[in-house]
Amino acid sequence: MLRILRSFRMLRIFNSPDMQMTAIQEVPSPEAVREAQAALRQLAPLAGPASTAPAVRITGDAAATGQGVVVPRQAFELFLEILGQMANGNAVTILPVHAELTTQQAADLLNVSRPHFVSLLEENVIPFRRVGSHRRVRAADVLAYRRQDETRRREVLDDLAAEAQRHALGY
Repeated sequence: MLRILRSFRMLRIFNSPDMQMTAIQEVPSPEAVREAQAALRQLAPLAGPASTAPAVRITGDAAATGQGVVVPRQAFELFLEILGQMANGNAVTILPVHAELTTQQAADLLNVSRPHFVSLLEENVIPFRRVGSHRRVRAADVLAYRRQDETRRREVLDDLAAEAQRHALGY
């Protein structure tokens, strides 16, 4: 287990006045991907639906000495999600929902251009506040917008598929 935790040396904490974010700055190496896959296979059963314990006890190489740590279930499940993303070769960013983002950070989160994101703010689609001449937006508001936008897109796609079916277009 400690070997797996050592593979997270890539984790860096970014501190700025606006937010605190933890990120793996690079895509995991093939070795880290293999380690994450192996760890996920071993640890996933501990978080299965049959497990209702509020916490998980983790012991490392020092198991012989009885040293270990109790981790809240939510933190353990987040750890498994990080392992799953790493196992798929993805970099990971952890962002507190109460964090405030710059317009560029929020645009990057939505995968849109900064000018487009600013237009969403100016149209009052997403709430924001000004700090001097700069706009700040809460991560929770950006994520809520993303969920709404994804829902709207799904509904439009369903409507298009239904229309194609009505006209027997064969899609």
